[in-house]
Amino acid sequence: MYFLESLKGARVLVTGASTGIGEQLAYHYARLGAQLVITARRGNVLEQVNFLSYVQMTQKALPALEKSNGSIVVVSSLLGKMCGPFALPYAATKFALNGFFGGLQHELAMQKSNVSITICILGLIDTDSAMEKIKGYINMTAYPAHEAAWHIIEAGASRQPETFYPWYTFYACLFRDWFPYLRDQAIQNSYTYNPQVNKEPVTGS
Repeated sequence: MYFLESLKGARVLVTGASTGIGEQLAYHYARLGAQLVITARRGNVLEQVNFLSYVQMTQKALPALEKSNGSIVVVSSLLGKMCGPFALPYAATKFALNGFFGGLQHELAMQKSNVSITICILGLIDTDSAMEKIKGYINMTAYPAHEAAWHIIEAGASRQPETFYPWYTFYACLFRDWFPYLRDQAIQNSYTYNPQVNKEPVTGS
């Protein structure tokens, strides 16, 4: 696709590049000829500082991005759009990300800024950390991390304001407020949690 050609020689910062989706993003960007800067962090540490590192990084980067017609690509989650059990710190972080970058999208548009923001809403992806967290708790198909990463790159390169992967995340967000009872039943029934076996809910840490 023509917009992917613009990534050749582009300067790209990938955070969390040691594992999971961040790792797959780094591989794809490298194949497309981007100049990569990669950083790594542990997910549990990131959740402990909630999302402040993203806010600070964005504030520092905005002047340079404005001059270079740059883009910000935010990897978020369906759990940042819809409440769900057993991953409360993670969900809180993603809700905060969606709120901050969604609000920033409005500000930049009103300022006629050259900077685009793409918010990527992901469902269950087969990363090691995700599989470990939901082990024994959920009946859902996990989608490939390398496909999710490619979808993220395409959305960012074409400067889409929001994108969804896999397909069901779009419809889940579309209908979430129309049928709240059915929504909540669908969420709860997708988990295998048994209060007789699992005495204490696992909220995630």
